[in-house]
Amino acid sequence: MQVRNGIAVSPGVAMGPAFVLGVEDFRIPHDTLSVTAVESEIARLRCALENVAKEISANEALAEQHLGKEYAAIFAAHLQFARDPKLLERIESLIREQHQTPEYAATQVLRKFARELQHLGDKYLAERAADIFDLERSLLRHLLGEQREELSHLTAPVVVLAHNLTPSETAGLNSKYVKAFVTETGGSTSHTAILAGALEIPAIVGVGEFISDISGGEMIIVDGNEGRLIIAPDAETQARYLTEQERFRTQSLALQKLKLGRVQTKDKVDIEVCGNIEFPEEAKTCKKRGADGVGLYRTEFLYLGSMRERTEEDHYNAYSKVLKKFPELPVTIRTLDVGADKIPDSMRAIYRDHSNPELGLRSIRVSLEHTDLFKTQLRAILRAAVHGNVRVMFPLVSSIGEFRQAKMVLRDVCEDLEEQKIEHKPDIPVGMMVEVPSAAIMADEFAREVDFFSIGTNDLIQYTLAADRSDPSVAKYYNASDPSVLFLVRRVLFAARDANLPVSVCGQMSSDPKFIPLLLGMGLRQLSVTPQKIPLIKQLICNISIEDCQKHAKKVYQLDLARDIENFLRGELKRFLPESEVSR
Repeated sequence: MQVRNGIAVSPGVAMGPAFVLGVEDFRIPHDTLSVTAVESEIARLRCALENVAKEISANEALAEQHLGKEYAAIFAAHLQFARDPKLLERIESLIREQHQTPEYAATQVLRKFARELQHLGDKYLAERAADIFDLERSLLRHLLGEQREELSHLTAPVVVLAHNLTPSETAGLNSKYVKAFVTETGGSTSHTAILAGALEIPAIVGVGEFISDISGGEMIIVDGNEGRLIIAPDAETQARYLTEQERFRTQSLALQKLKLGRVQTKDKVDIEVCGNIEFPEEAKTCKKRGADGVGLYRTEFLYLGSMRERTEEDHYNAYSKVLKKFPELPVTIRTLDVGADKIPDSMRAIYRDHSNPELGLRSIRVSLEHTDLFKTQLRAILRAAVHGNVRVMFPLVSSIGEFRQAKMVLRDVCEDLEEQKIEHKPDIPVGMMVEVPSAAIMADEFAREVDFFSIGTNDLIQYTLAADRSDPSVAKYYNASDPSVLFLVRRVLFAARDANLPVSVCGQMSSDPKFIPLLLGMGLRQLSVTPQKIPLIKQLICNISIEDCQKHAKKVYQLDLARDIENFLRGELKRFLPESEVSR
């Protein structure tokens, strides 16, 4: 049994066979063979190996003909390994002695060879591991034949393991069969992480290298509450996690049944709890969970996995679908926010090669650079606004000039729609995301220009602490409890209070129960959280008073280390929520 730790990005516990994406796209059977089937399965293995050898020989001849003998030698080495009697002997041994399927046995043996090469300390030999993975794919293809199974066409429950998952791959996961996923790279606020929360499947990212240590079909446990990946768990661990899985499911169902409406603190102060959504279909889940509206409607989904430019009607239909679920409650639509971790294939052409994309052309800068895309989206938002209570906000605004320029484009779009006599709502509230220190520092000045603020803590933490939110090597520096981050959040809240402006927090901080008493104590009265956290956050709010929260906040102001603040917040949360709920 091996245990690896990563960044927990979507809660829950899942257990199932591994599906290793990126190394193989095959569903590897891990069933135990009957004694009578052993010889026929070994014959199938030998036949597959011989077909692989023939394929490699053909490639060798082709390479020699077109490229020369030195390139053909690559395939000659592959062929030598494929016909190595020791390879066949080791695979057959697992089939005969442990009754493993040929697919699973071959993967076990080949992965072991690859790991040995990778750990020899010789760069050249380590690179040869890729050759073994290539041989593995070829052998599995011949063994499985038509059983090859793409990620989007799974027919049995699996745990997906990958070096990384793109947003479009994550969006395409079928939660009926994908019970959890784990990636080697990624951070807690990457788009992939956000999508995992939207799909409500347990997920861990930023684990570091582990793919080469796992065979397809191997039993995996994903603890999305603690960020723990368990490979080949023993019987005791499996039993413990089955109990944990049932406990988590029971708690989730109990919270869903609460169906809390508008909530108040113990001292009768109204708190608005809206939902963050990525896809129109999530509006139904938000409403079911008791959301007071949509506080953050991300619109990047329109571009994920699409090779064509989205039309105004595509945008309009998507926004209208959400407004039908919330015809009277507020729906805040954020304009296109593509960054280094979110660039869809259909938009890569508009990006230049930046050595540091987090400081390059992203978010509102993309919209102002490509006003044709921006106007298309704004036209659709203004048209859809006639169906509900729509607000629009611009992401990653860093200067007053940027905000004014974006509003000018919005005014131009209003005039165009007016001239064309197209039904629209011209006077919708216009706000901004506060995500960079410059915006937080200038919050008093921005308050004279905007209709509302929404604090995006994910990027605000990243830019304040100079820690890439998707880089596991600096994950320890990315900390929402850092006093500098809390100072900036407090500054924005005070500026909004003085100007009598609505302000919400929509970043990950607002979905973390331990921060809720602190944020309320700072003066926050509107939250926007991931849909699955809405009932829990509402239950917490009912258990606390603003007076307690203000005392809570004053104690935090006296602490100057993120570690001490983190420990204090965790300890205090146990006073407000039952122990069984704190772990969520």
